[in-house]
Order: sequence, then C-alpha cells, then structure tokens
Amino acid sequence: MNFEELWAFAGRNPVYSIALGGLTVAIIVNELSRFFRSYKTLRPAELVLMINRENALVVDLRAIADFQKGHIAGSKNVQMSQFDPEGKQLAPAKALPVVLVCQNGVTVTGAAKRLKQAGFQHVHILDGGITAWQAAELPLVKGKG
Repeated sequence: MNFEELWAFAGRNPVYSIALGGLTVAIIVNELSRFFRSYKTLRPAELVLMINRENALVVDLRAIADFQKGHIAGSKNVQMSQFDPEGKQLAPAKALPVVLVCQNGVTVTGAAKRLKQAGFQHVHILDGGITAWQAAELPLVKGKG
C-alpha cells in the first residue's frame, strides 16, 4: 500500500480516518504522560524486591471481600472511600516506599496523586494490579491479613 492508496481510503472512509487519528493521539498522549507522573509503576518482581529490601508498605485498595479472597502478604487493606493520606494508617509511612495495589492497576492512580500531594516521597503503583501479580505466579494470602 502506498501513500496515494492510503489517502484515497481516508477520503472514502472519513469516520474510520477520524477514529484512527483520535486513537493515535490518545496513545501518544498516554505514553507521554508516563514521563511526567509523580509516581512510578512497578512490575510484580520489582515489588517483591522492594518489599524485601526496603520494607515497602503495600496498600491494597480493593473491596474487603476481594482482599480476603487473596492479597499480597503484609499488605494493608484501605477502602477508597476511607483513603486518607493524613490518616493514622498511612501518615506514619511518609518516609517509606508506599505501593498502591488494586485489581488491574487502574484505580490506584488517583490515590497515588493524593499521596504525592500529601508529601509522600516514594509512591509506586503495581502495574497491572493483583491480576499481574497472579499472572507472575506469585503467592496470595487469604483472610483478613
């Protein structure tokens, strides 16, 4: 396919062309935003190292029922409705690395921004959440924690 054929296709299919352009712009903006985030993403293996080497606080933001079905050992369950960076559960950990976890790694972005605004220095999120943790065949603990 050459440029002339591509241009002709775009002329015959303006809706597809606009959709393709919009998706391309969205992907570029999403990738560029990664460079300007105030928090970092971790893969499951990196989280294991951070827990073992730096005594990271893992905060699981999933619902209590999901947390009890399986969570990362040593993690604390904090409901999004009760998430308070200045609260007694989190404020003492300002100097520690804090890693936020949810089911798929999407819900945690707002919480990560709130932690940074509250003065937490080392804020991370688990890329892909518990789903990625399970895909890496890492263990989960059942119960209240």
